Amino acid sequence: MKVLLVNGSPKAKGCTYTALQEAAAALEKQGIETEIFQVGTQPVAGCVGCGVCRKNGECFRNDVVNEFVKKAGEADGYIFGSPIHYASASGALTSFMDRAFYSGGSKMAGKPAAAVVSCRRGGATAGFDQINKYFTINNMPVVSSQYWNMVHGNTPDEVRQDEEGLQTMRTLGNNMAWLIKCIEAGKKAGITFPEREPAIKTNYIR
Repeated sequence: MKVLLVNGSPKAKGCTYTALQEAAAALEKQGIETEIFQVGTQPVAGCVGCGVCRKNGECFRNDVVNEFVKKAGEADGYIFGSPIHYASASGALTSFMDRAFYSGGSKMAGKPAAAVVSCRRGGATAGFDQINKYFTINNMPVVSSQYWNMVHGNTPDEVRQDEEGLQTMRTLGNNMAWLIKCIEAGKKAGITFPEREPAIKTNYIR
């Protein structure tokens, strides 16, 4: 069993990474393999709605998004982390998730996911809500913790002083490990993911 943790910060070893590492360590203690996937510092283009990925199974832009989607099918759970920029997730992670969920959402449906945000002071809950909306539109169980999944600090050292934030990350890791194991036990008992009805699209302007 494996959880893929996405670092949406341009800083590979910054505050967001520090939070993700704490959750990853808790998962590893529970016997769950982890991998931190770095979005990186190269520009991530937004989705243009061309629909090519629906035909070819991947975005026509052969970049970090396609790399992630290939890995996503092998994972059992996901944690998406981001620094807070103007009370929202980073622009890179937003573009990344738009395209990843449009092209690879079917690979992640039915699997647990969580958002983690890092901020100096404020705006965390708005960014946290933003990321969670990707999961709730894609039939993914949202994993919670003892508080909203956020850490505070302007440097990794400051984040490490946020004892409640780090405990929240550890609880998140433990809760995700528990849910993944429950899903696996359910599969062995013959409990499968609910069969979906054909999608109904209702347009309000006709």
